[in-house]
Amino acid sequence: MALFISIVIGVLLASQLIGYWVNNTIAQNSTVELNSLIHFTHIRNYGGVFGLAQGMGWIFGLISIGLLCAVMAYLWFGKAVQHYEYICFAFIVGGGASNILDRLIYGSVIDFIDIQHIPYWNYVFNTADVMVHVGIWPMLVLSFLAHPASDDSSA
Repeated sequence: MALFISIVIGVLLASQLIGYWVNNTIAQNSTVELNSLIHFTHIRNYGGVFGLAQGMGWIFGLISIGLLCAVMAYLWFGKAVQHYEYICFAFIVGGGASNILDRLIYGSVIDFIDIQHIPYWNYVFNTADVMVHVGIWPMLVLSFLAHPASDDSSA
């Protein structure tokens, strides 16, 4: 649990500090081009994932709090929690907690990572979102490797 808590705090602090920097350095609705691929475009998300349900961010905040509590309960009370789960869930919880904190502090989530030249991709996201993905994708791969699908051909 100590490793889990350390990663959560590190992800939360890094995401919040970067968001604070963006909020105080880049004017809202403006763009700074780092290179032809990566831009920093400061926007606010008042909704949920992919900007859904704008103005209803509080619902996503409540759902996120519930999910983070469920993850914590699983890690605390789970009988067969794998080491990689603590690490992966730490990135997910840290990123999720940072987005919740954004909603509490700013009333919205600060998004700014704007990747250009990807067909059909018009989304802007933040460091916390990246950290959630850093946790989710290895978790999925490792879970499938640890528990391969059973061949239930007898049914």
